[in-house]
Amino acid sequence: MSNAVDTLSAFLIKEKLPDSYREQAESCFIPFIETLRPIPGTSGRVPVLGIHGSQGCGKSTLAEFIYWYLHTQGGLNVALLSLDDFYLTLAQRQQLADTTHPLLRTRGVPGTHDIPLALATIEKLRSLRAGQTLNLPRFDKACDDRAPESSWPTLSGPIDLIVFEGWCVGASPQTSAELAVAINDLERLEDLDSRWRQYVNACLANDYQVLFSELDYLLMLCAPSFDCVADWRGEQERKLALRQAAGTMTPGLMDAAAILRFIQHYERLTRHCLDTLPATADCVMTLGTQREILNVQYQEAK
Repeated sequence: MSNAVDTLSAFLIKEKLPDSYREQAESCFIPFIETLRPIPGTSGRVPVLGIHGSQGCGKSTLAEFIYWYLHTQGGLNVALLSLDDFYLTLAQRQQLADTTHPLLRTRGVPGTHDIPLALATIEKLRSLRAGQTLNLPRFDKACDDRAPESSWPTLSGPIDLIVFEGWCVGASPQTSAELAVAINDLERLEDLDSRWRQYVNACLANDYQVLFSELDYLLMLCAPSFDCVADWRGEQERKLALRQAAGTMTPGLMDAAAILRFIQHYERLTRHCLDTLPATADCVMTLGTQREILNVQYQEAK
């Protein structure tokens, strides 16, 4: 542990994190990792740690921290995967929009990911041997399309742990009664017959459950509310704006109205997960409005 504390500064600098993250890492994240290590896989297979968290909650940074900690302190070979990197291509989503529902052009909800690619990637990672390599898919949000394969990072085997993070990882489908009532203006005005949300829910109930069944352990970063999630998403966009070159617009940058519309695509399932996942996740880290960890609760062994 002392070596981890000594070298934690390097991680904070690399990720441009405030020193308050050190306190959170030492009090919550490192104990969590040590409690789980090693995460048991099924039938000796390479285990998959799932991280669920709404937009802007810090799940990607936590995944990077777990990678850093296990690599530097334990010498483990960890593969990082994000659900975001398995979005359908822009052309595929445009085809969905033309043939199924216009709202499916916007990435994010179940039905807009390449689940066979995600499953194949996990399977290939599990089978990697010494000397074998695999290119990991990546999505370029700046151009709203899958990055060219030539830019995908390469990972060498064998793999000790797969960390799979995403905003709806571990989510369960809703009931027909829940789908019947529109919950925001996007649904009321652009999904009048509920065809979009029914399609999303059907995808979630089928292929996505196959994907989530690959998880050996699920950690949930639980936001205080959906309103807080919307604020965090706006904060993310403001940070992107600050990084843009002087006088040059960052590709894909959204104004306040665009952010509001975008986040409504996620609202239904985000609220559903906040209501249901705390009872089923293996570990729940409850967050405050500043993303501080208020409580860590482990599910009793089943």
